[in-house]
Amino acid sequence: MRSYIAAALQMTSKPSLTDNLLHAEELIDLAVRQGAELVCLPENFAFMGLEEEKLAQASTIAQSTEQFLKTMAQRYQVMVLGGGFPVPVAGDKVHNTAMLVASNGEVVNQYNKVHLFDVDLPDENTYCESRTVQAGQDLPTIYASDLLGNLGVSVCYDVRFPELYRHLAKLGADVLCVPAAFTAFTGKDHWQVLLQARAIENTCYVIAPAQTGNHYGRRFTHGHAMIIDPWGTIVADAGVEPGVAIAEISPTTLEQVRRQMPCLQHRVF
Repeated sequence: MRSYIAAALQMTSKPSLTDNLLHAEELIDLAVRQGAELVCLPENFAFMGLEEEKLAQASTIAQSTEQFLKTMAQRYQVMVLGGGFPVPVAGDKVHNTAMLVASNGEVVNQYNKVHLFDVDLPDENTYCESRTVQAGQDLPTIYASDLLGNLGVSVCYDVRFPELYRHLAKLGADVLCVPAAFTAFTGKDHWQVLLQARAIENTCYVIAPAQTGNHYGRRFTHGHAMIIDPWGTIVADAGVEPGVAIAEISPTTLEQVRRQMPCLQHRVF
């Protein structure tokens, strides 16, 4: 692993696949022009609309999105993480799939979200992801890159389950990716502190691309795509507008924090 620049993209994705991918390409281009070698897109970057519309278009979204990720990775010669998009499975449901694509266009890591967001919030919004999404059955794995370090992938609601990230840390993760579409209501209280906790307890970098603003109807997300270092310091924050959070991933910082705070070596359980 060597030092490199990573980017966490922030979008306000809508129910238009074409418009979303055009905007994603603009942000990828912006990130690469700032030196990014790892570019991470948020959950639902390709489509964010009504669940019925998502299911009706799932095959098209899946095919177009996978091809888009491969094209972007090859065109810009970077690693690209597509942070969660619908992929049809048997029956009438989809997986919420995150896909990591290398600069040669090869899919090197794929993860189906295991924790589904079924909650009733005090702001009177109800979410039932399991109505249209089939939970993944396998824990995420890491992708070991000589240049970019060991990358672990998760999706959004996973961030509330620390055991998943300890699993990735035990596999040797250096960087934890948490692409999300965090609700505006929960995000204001929980987003930052959860990301910092995952970074601190596992002494890893955290890269968290995000959705922001109003997508359709009453669907609002929190924003604040960010990159956090292994000490828990926020080194980049995109705020609340679409854009890019960009920062250096430093193996020197990683080694220093792990030397000073060797939590992973002190585990009892």
